[in-house]
Amino acid sequence: MAFGDGGCGGQCAERFELDFTMAFQPIVDVAAGGVWAHEALVRGVAGQGAGWVLGQVTDSTRYAFDQSCRVKAIELAAGLPMNGARLSINFLPNAVYKAEACIRATLAAARRTGFPTNRIIFEVTENERVVDHDHLKGIFNEYKRQGFLTAIDDFGSGYSGLNLLAEFQPDIIKLDMELTRNIDSERARRSIVKGILAVCDDLAIIPVAEGVETAGEAKALRDLGVTLMQGYLFAKPAFQAVVTDPELSAFAA
Repeated sequence: MAFGDGGCGGQCAERFELDFTMAFQPIVDVAAGGVWAHEALVRGVAGQGAGWVLGQVTDSTRYAFDQSCRVKAIELAAGLPMNGARLSINFLPNAVYKAEACIRATLAAARRTGFPTNRIIFEVTENERVVDHDHLKGIFNEYKRQGFLTAIDDFGSGYSGLNLLAEFQPDIIKLDMELTRNIDSERARRSIVKGILAVCDDLAIIPVAEGVETAGEAKALRDLGVTLMQGYLFAKPAFQAVVTDPELSAFAA
């Protein structure tokens, strides 16, 4: 996919020439018994993993790649049976030079395809080292103003942890799989997650548990009050498709 300026004001003239596509993995609502959102995950057109695609991105093409990902995710999702579920898109904060300008291609793609902006979530990973937190805060504030939801991905694994929430509060945090792994058998993990959930409740932040792979982990998280989960227990990413019937037998009556 070639993607140029897109409203960058000439500061990001490089183009991203590599063809790529998306796989989609559901975030399930175990309380309601359905799909709450689908996360768009970058893939090569021959099914290569995200690492292969990201390995082609350079500092000079970072902006174009970030913009291309947003547009590709929206265009694909608009043609899939989303059934009212949200679309979660990962973005690179270090590729955003000015939030209100860099969102133009996203808004144009949503208008062109008829995809509602209030069903779009923008995720930033906590592992993405952001030197200027005020810049990230400005991006989140602008996205909220435009009607998007915001999320911190891989929460608990990166550089800032709870200090990040002291500076700005997203709509959603996604608990890293290192916190959810074996949570049913490890007291320390349960205690840590319980503390994070208390903060979420106090700040009106929606928690999502990532990397859920066993029924025991899912039940332990549900007992802690987590209802939104993502992981291989429910469904693997679907290549250029969405899973409309995730595995929810662990919560069957």
